[in-house]
Amino acid sequence: MKITVITVGRIKEKYLRDAIAEYSKRLSRYCKLEIIEVADEKTPDQAGMAVEDNIRSKEGERILKHIRDDMYVIALEIGGTMLSSEMFAAKLESLGIQGKSSVAFVIGGSIGLGKEVLKRSDYALSFSKMTFPHQLMRVILLEQVYRGYRIMNGEPYHK
Repeated sequence: MKITVITVGRIKEKYLRDAIAEYSKRLSRYCKLEIIEVADEKTPDQAGMAVEDNIRSKEGERILKHIRDDMYVIALEIGGTMLSSEMFAAKLESLGIQGKSSVAFVIGGSIGLGKEVLKRSDYALSFSKMTFPHQLMRVILLEQVYRGYRIMNGEPYHK
């Protein structure tokens, strides 16, 4: 399976880049991984709803350019479905069984994903009702994908 992570913004912090590199290396045993970063828009302080919608729309256009028709798209969205690690592993496994060979996870910028991206997504996944920095979310997602593959393969993982 090919896993593509499409994300808004670059990672500046070395400790996050190191964690992403580590999980990318671990995942190379299980899948082909690609991480695509699209440029983020500067969000002014006190931005109104119209400005935020415009920002999400611009970032969304950049995201959608990287989504192919054959991709199964999972948007990381606070209002999405929450799954246990075992349920997440089962979801990934069932996608493979259904013949979905290309799965794209989409992580929005600091103010989330636009309507166009959510409309294109096939599934909305939430990791928590809490808000996480989108840079950290990349690490959390890769760790859970790695854990999911370990579970699918009957390999030990930390509970």
